[in-house]
Amino acid sequence: METNRPHIGQGNGAPRQEFSVAEAGVSVATNGEESGVAFCDGRYVPVAEARISVLDWGFARNDTTYDVVHVWKGSFFRLEDHLDRFERSCGLMRLDPGLEREALREVLMECVRRSGLRDAYVKLACTRGQPAPGSRDPRTCRNTFFAFAIPFVWIIPPERQERGIHLILSSIPRIPPASVDPTAKNFHWGDLNRGLFEAQERGGDTVALSDLDGNVSEGPGFNVFRVQGGRVTTPEGTVLGGITRRTVEELCAELGVGFEYGTVSADSLREADEAFLSSTAGGVIPVTRIDDRILSNGAPGPLTTRVRDLYWRKHDEGWHGTPVDY
Repeated sequence: METNRPHIGQGNGAPRQEFSVAEAGVSVATNGEESGVAFCDGRYVPVAEARISVLDWGFARNDTTYDVVHVWKGSFFRLEDHLDRFERSCGLMRLDPGLEREALREVLMECVRRSGLRDAYVKLACTRGQPAPGSRDPRTCRNTFFAFAIPFVWIIPPERQERGIHLILSSIPRIPPASVDPTAKNFHWGDLNRGLFEAQERGGDTVALSDLDGNVSEGPGFNVFRVQGGRVTTPEGTVLGGITRRTVEELCAELGVGFEYGTVSADSLREADEAFLSSTAGGVIPVTRIDDRILSNGAPGPLTTRVRDLYWRKHDEGWHGTPVDY
């Protein structure tokens, strides 16, 4: 039926390729960490076989937007919120994945279904694609779309989270929003990668960058939270609007904990009562050391623990869940 034949578009008026979301592909068992299924060039393939051209500006120039949603115990978490953000990011970056909302949802479902994964890290991306030969005009590029599902990814392993992590506040400034809009999820990670090298060299687990005014911004794949006087504050203005960040706001409301978006200076974060991070790839992550300062006597703080425990309890109950039809 025609409704089962969404379109992959190349954007910018270029011809579109038709395909069936459920057409020829593979079913991959979940044997080992390399298992997973990708949707690429209109087909489902083992994730190790997914390819994009070396001429694609998504590869050559980091000109890509993407989103990551996770599956936990057989259900997507906040799938529609992630699709909202992906579509908004595509609009901000003038990219066209060529798939309507229903088709995007179906591709992600099918990747997880074919993989058989019950806990999964699921990425969807739209790249600028390949321009006309010799062209430097992005309007001539044929935008491309791909997605994949692999076993759940933890940016900080659960056993490390139980003890709390060591966060480094980097000397590397975050790319300013006037140059790259942080609200459109992107692959501009040069500053974050430099910060990660710095964190490792200083003995930390991960890193947070500050803006040009010296206020805390964000880290590689996570938002940052300060707890002071029983109130939670998270940076605003120079960060991605994290879906798990929004979840933390809802959890704080349920717990009767004050929550606000605002400015968090580096010094105020170091002097906080508690601190934590949030990420699709790890949930609520306690911080027990920032640079050389120990927080909460070296253990996850009580408010952080309440938020984290509620996050996972509600996850297990199917909160904000969209079940996968395996």
